[in-house]
Amino acid sequence: MTPQEFGLLVVSMIASVLGQFFLKAGALKLGKVNSGNVVSHVLNIIMTPELLAGLVCYGLGAIAYILLLTRVKLSVAGPSAALIYIFTVLLGYFAFHEPIPGTRLFGLAFIVCGVVLVLWQR
Repeated sequence: MTPQEFGLLVVSMIASVLGQFFLKAGALKLGKVNSGNVVSHVLNIIMTPELLAGLVCYGLGAIAYILLLTRVKLSVAGPSAALIYIFTVLLGYFAFHEPIPGTRLFGLAFIVCGVVLVLWQR
């Protein structure tokens, strides 16, 4: 992966993780959805700045990922993008104080090992 390709991957990942952050922050603002408030929640999505920011970030991340796919194989880009899971779990831990159980850490370690093996070049 060239530095430009790596840069597109990083931009895509950062935008996606920021999208997750803003979507979670906006969802917390909305509160829990139930059968009685589902319509108002759907309508409030377009009026919640954090949710709109999350959708914009996802859009930017998708554009960067599409540009990356014009340059590298899907079999490399796809697994590399799985690193988003690592950063999302860390974001949940640091920003939203979500616990990380040992089994989740174990699973995340498998993701990292898988990405390393996919990107390993002889």
